[in-house]
Amino acid sequence: MKIEFTAYPRTVEGTGASRRLRRTGKVPGIVYGSTQKAEPIEVDGRALLRHLKLEAFHASILDMTLDGKAEPVLLRDVQMHPFKAQQVLHVDFQRVDKNKKIHMKVPFHFVNQDIAPGVKVGGGVVNHIMNEVDIQCLPGDLPEFLEVDLGKLELGRAFHVNDLALPKGVEIIARLKKENPAVALVQVPKVIAAEEEVAGAPVTEITGQKPEEAAAAGGKDDKKEGGKKDSADKKEPAADKKDGDKKGGK
Repeated sequence: MKIEFTAYPRTVEGTGASRRLRRTGKVPGIVYGSTQKAEPIEVDGRALLRHLKLEAFHASILDMTLDGKAEPVLLRDVQMHPFKAQQVLHVDFQRVDKNKKIHMKVPFHFVNQDIAPGVKVGGGVVNHIMNEVDIQCLPGDLPEFLEVDLGKLELGRAFHVNDLALPKGVEIIARLKKENPAVALVQVPKVIAAEEEVAGAPVTEITGQKPEEAAAAGGKDDKKEGGKKDSADKKEPAADKKDGDKKGGK
């Protein structure tokens, strides 16, 4: 998908100038990289917002026209207003050298999760742990997304970064390749797992009580029995005294 946009040179810089620029519907920005110096630019705010809604705008080589000259760039950073969702404060673009590898975050597209054995047969649900991944490649090899095929995932199993089918020329960055984190997994729904845990709680054979209930009841019985014994023990010395008096009288 080819995305084109137009930028214009920005001659005035500073906080006040940027604020005035935004009032006119423009967004201040900068383009840097390659062998050229960083250059302040401005872009149309409405057009930029439309582009930001496109997934490809965040992970593709873009064609920027500046001063009548088209050049390939990457979107590197977008600063949004803290509470005005439709206002972009600043945008950064990086020039691209077709002969140098670039480092980019690429989104995942999950497929076949509905027919995964862990879902279809095991009754599990898919949990997406990662939604994008860091890759490196030449600009011409940059994919818009990476497909994650979950069609063979069993219940309790995970799909890892190293399981990805990568296009030619695309590599996962070394750190992620070494750590090999999980991208997605199929697990038993929490509600069902909780119900099974409650249903599987052990009970006593006679009363059907749970262990803690039985222990509490047993403690009460012990107290009752102990009370009876203590009472009996207290009465015994009185009986002995009577017997002794009878013997002494004789």
